[in-house]
Amino acid sequence: MDEAEAKRLVELYADMIVRISYSYLKRTCDAEDICQTVFLKCLTERRVFDSQEHEKAWMIRTAINACKDTLKSAFFRRTVPLDEARELSAPPPESDLLEAVKSLPKKYAVSLYLYYYEEYSAKEIAALLGTRENTVSAWLSRGRRKLKAILSGDEKGAAKYAG
Repeated sequence: MDEAEAKRLVELYADMIVRISYSYLKRTCDAEDICQTVFLKCLTERRVFDSQEHEKAWMIRTAINACKDTLKSAFFRRTVPLDEARELSAPPPESDLLEAVKSLPKKYAVSLYLYYYEEYSAKEIAALLGTRENTVSAWLSRGRRKLKAILSGDEKGAAKYAG
């Protein structure tokens, strides 16, 4: 595909792709990223279209599919725009709970943090830590019990789950 053909595609479809993407993603920057993705795919795959209608339909379908993929991504689900982040309050300074979590063995503390604060599932944590899901589930269970013992002042119960 030559430069003139690429310019033609951008002139014809860029605005449409951004508008469609924005209607799905509600963020201009994400819509622009989808637009770039669609054009990169079109230019690298060197598709041959039967007609201009076929070309337009392909652009629309590819944009919609890219938007749906983005909406399903963990990154998209766990991020917020900076404007919205300003509205969030800062976490309170060191709390008893946070201190108790910090005192746990690393495997329990990391598992509990990822599960409760970052909202990962046990399966996702297992993938992140390179271990099995059952192992993470056990760490979460033991970590909760140890945390409960620490917070209730039960030294004997806290020592039970030291490892």
